[in-house]
Amino acid sequence: MKNINENSDNLNEEELDYLQKYEMSRRDFFMDALAVGGLAAMFGSGLLASGNAMAGIQAPEDEVVRIGYLPITDATVLLVAHAKGFFEEEGLKTEKPTLIRGWSPLIEGFAANKFNLVHFLKPIPIWMRYNNNFPVKIMSWAHLNGSGIVVGKHSNVESFADLAGKQVAVPYWYSMHNIVLQMGLRHVGLEPVIKPQNEELKPNEVNLQIMPPPDMPPALAARKIDAFIVAEPFNAAGEMLAGGKMLRFTGDMWRNHPCCVVCMNENQVNANPEWTQKVMNAIVKAQVYAQQNKKEVAHLLSRDGEQYLPMKAKVIERAMTLYDDDTYSTPDAIQHPEWGSGRIDFQPWPFPSATKLIVNELKNTLVSGDTTFLQKLDADFVANDLVDYKFVKAAMEKHGGWENAPGFNAEDPFNREEMIKL
Repeated sequence: MKNINENSDNLNEEELDYLQKYEMSRRDFFMDALAVGGLAAMFGSGLLASGNAMAGIQAPEDEVVRIGYLPITDATVLLVAHAKGFFEEEGLKTEKPTLIRGWSPLIEGFAANKFNLVHFLKPIPIWMRYNNNFPVKIMSWAHLNGSGIVVGKHSNVESFADLAGKQVAVPYWYSMHNIVLQMGLRHVGLEPVIKPQNEELKPNEVNLQIMPPPDMPPALAARKIDAFIVAEPFNAAGEMLAGGKMLRFTGDMWRNHPCCVVCMNENQVNANPEWTQKVMNAIVKAQVYAQQNKKEVAHLLSRDGEQYLPMKAKVIERAMTLYDDDTYSTPDAIQHPEWGSGRIDFQPWPFPSATKLIVNELKNTLVSGDTTFLQKLDADFVANDLVDYKFVKAAMEKHGGWENAPGFNAEDPFNREEMIKL
């Protein structure tokens, strides 16, 4: 990457210094097969065992909670449950959560039983279970929303239509970010493509490229890309440290959508249901606490607090709390304030309707690599087979407070109709 001081005249000295240091540390974060070619590259790379071998892996019988996580706000509920002692309140033993700097090593650690509680981008367990026959189960959602599309001030982008002819970075091909971005592009008649960055684009084309999240703010500041879509706190970092502006929050396009999910090994779930229920009790407590105490949680997670995440508290606080129509009026990043959503929210229930939509949308989303396994999937089957509903539902019935999350329908709390307004 070129030096970020080039073409970064909108940044002050403190911001440039921070980005330089952050850029230097990016090699320690997300530098695996995913950083090179997205999840699609990992799918075919042989990084994990074959389907039969993966199916034979058995979960350990110990009852110590061992968390693996990436340092993003998607991991909030796992980290809050540990920091606030919610696992111990359930009578469980825990190890200090292990920060993993890439999706591939997190998956490998989970497959090798180094971790028994993790968060994954929702397409990851879909791939693990149906392409590799690994007994992964989605136990709950990790959060709602929590992502956005940030554009550089140099790009003169004020709407999705203005992305024509632009270079846009996505974190992984198999991600909610890629799905929602392409839904928005198609809505305004644009065609997502995957081309070398120096290749000329047609007027209606938008070129997508995989880029590790930590690279995105420096790349935007250096004008190597025109926009990026990613999870927090990198959107907030793009705004505060890279001269970027928010084009649209993904939660304002798909109301209260899932992104990362809480996952466990199905073998361990079946072998020790009492332990599993206690884990999920702690997770639901953490969901409620995080939703009700976002500012406190932002500081707790930050490098100014318990140092679960490497960013300063002011960045994470913005990533978790700043969501108002006046601040984001130009561009109009919040077009549906009546939805009552937050920038990121926390609610554990894994609505089947969302799983079905994801499976079907993945089949229509441009990615790099072989998608044969996706084309064979039945959305109704996946919603019933991939997700375990009983433990999270029992925890929700035991511990109240989750009813305060956005979009809650007291008359039918465990079903919903997906709302998409692009």
